[in-house]
Amino acid sequence: MKAMVLRQHGTIDDLELVADFPDPKVIEGHVVIRTRATSFNYHDVFTVRGMPGIKVPFPMIIGLDLAGEILEVGPGVNAQWKPGDRVLVNPLNRVKGLMGEMMHGGLAEKCLVAEHQLIRMPDGVTFEEAASLPVAYGTAHRMIITHNTIKAGDKVLVLGASGGVGSGCVLLAKMLGAEVIACASSDDKIQRLKDLGADHVINYKTTDFSKWAVEKYGKPQRRTYDGGVDVVINFTGGDTWAPTLRCVKRGGKILVCGATAGYDPKEDLRYIWSFELQVIGSNSFYDENLKALMDLIVEKRMKPVIDEVLPLEKAGDGLKLIENREVFGKVVVTP
Repeated sequence: MKAMVLRQHGTIDDLELVADFPDPKVIEGHVVIRTRATSFNYHDVFTVRGMPGIKVPFPMIIGLDLAGEILEVGPGVNAQWKPGDRVLVNPLNRVKGLMGEMMHGGLAEKCLVAEHQLIRMPDGVTFEEAASLPVAYGTAHRMIITHNTIKAGDKVLVLGASGGVGSGCVLLAKMLGAEVIACASSDDKIQRLKDLGADHVINYKTTDFSKWAVEKYGKPQRRTYDGGVDVVINFTGGDTWAPTLRCVKRGGKILVCGATAGYDPKEDLRYIWSFELQVIGSNSFYDENLKALMDLIVEKRMKPVIDEVLPLEKAGDGLKLIENREVFGKVVVTP
């Protein structure tokens, strides 16, 4: 089968398109699927570069998120699963770890998947839409919906709003009736966020988002609940953390599901207690998040934002777009 293979850590140029990689062989408790779509996440960039404490078994086919059709069913698999079934794959294998990191992932024509990772795709959801969901939209759904962190009328500021998780947060927050302030790094992304439904947009390269929020809504007060925004979604960390603390209202929330710009930012605990801030962490996603998201697509209440759909041969170009943060939403590959 054709596959995009990583043989050593390095740069995206180290990914190798292989025309005759061995087909996966079905084993007990597993199925082989024909991969119809896979999508990139920044985690794939980290896998290529190498991450401290994570030993990737080479050669590795990267790609966490994937959807496809069952080709072959192994012994011991529940009779509900049959060849031809359309499935979304939860990338977390309970025994081996993440797809595309500890076991072969989506950048190949076929893939071996454990039964417990299978989620049936409803009619009305495309393979490209399904493959866009797990890491990005699943994470956003758990952080916002499962943890019940946003309500109608809330003023919600989203950092990194143009990426996969960020665009998912914008869509879900708007669906809940929030007033959304979306932050991105270019005027083109800003315009696309407006088109997506954001109420306000900020180019954080030219505008201090924290000062903007204070000028717009007032300075947060310690004795009243006046001023500031209700929620900041910050999976950036780094030098955005301290400004985040300064623009959240008394009793407001900071939602955290990552730290793409640095996990050890400068901290100022005075804001936490003085304004009774709630810092709420959210980790990963579960099957119920992915099922709920597909239901939202069927109900036409949400549509994943897909920037590019590329063939396997151009997968490296797509991952470079992710690495350079030149995408709006998701990059999907159709092997």
